[in-house]
Amino acid sequence: MAASTAISGVNQMTIVLSSINLKGGVGKTTLAVNYAAYCGRKKRKVLLCDLDPQANASFGMIGVEGWEDHTKTKGTVADLLGARRHKSAQGAVKDFSDVVISSAWKNVDLIPSHLDLFTVDLDLAGLTAREFQLKKSLKDHLGDYNIVICDCPPNLTLPTQNALAISTHYMVPVSLDYLSVLGIGLLLGRIEVLSEDLDVNLINAGIVISRVGRPAKHRAETESGVRGNFNGKVLQGKIADRTAISAAMEKTESIYDSGDKDAIAEFNYIFAELDQNVGF
Repeated sequence: MAASTAISGVNQMTIVLSSINLKGGVGKTTLAVNYAAYCGRKKRKVLLCDLDPQANASFGMIGVEGWEDHTKTKGTVADLLGARRHKSAQGAVKDFSDVVISSAWKNVDLIPSHLDLFTVDLDLAGLTAREFQLKKSLKDHLGDYNIVICDCPPNLTLPTQNALAISTHYMVPVSLDYLSVLGIGLLLGRIEVLSEDLDVNLINAGIVISRVGRPAKHRAETESGVRGNFNGKVLQGKIADRTAISAAMEKTESIYDSGDKDAIAEFNYIFAELDQNVGF
């Protein structure tokens, strides 16, 4: 169960997959947390790292109250990135063991996010090697996991750069609307440039069509265009926009606890494709 790409300077073959798009509302978090649950059910050891300051992955896994309790006493990914050092007179730095939540879901550990990430680029403006803070924090622990899944914000700011700096693969969730599709080519080009700057070899694990609404001519045309323009990069399966998905997140459950057989079948199909593309 090893990826064909190792992280530079780290002696392990853990798969690190970033879920990324420049637009919000396309299913990044939904795919990240449910793929984590899927991998956990496959008895893989999983780490989900929430790098989006909206913290939706964190809320969806442990609830708002659980998140508040943990952040007050333990810390978040913002601590690992160094974003909170300026708030402490002692400059105390928390490490991985402080912030990680073990077994948030079955076989899935969680590093929760924090609102501090909204200003992290300003907070870390003078920090040396600021794109590699997450790599530095996780390097001694990555080998404990079969896969690390990073839920990224809808931009290419420092949290996303830190995720890509440790990643072996990335996936691009898209919805079938004009703005979501318009940015795919730009995103792929930017990731290529960033991978060179960060000295990592990133593999595109797939463009995932998500949040599909009722059948309509414009959606069919948009999907045809995406598949034609990015031939071979778009996964065959797609995820419909279902109330079962949001309802499960509200209950801090994955889609696999929802009882919605159609939704589960769609996710299983997509995740089987992802498995193949990342090397499981």
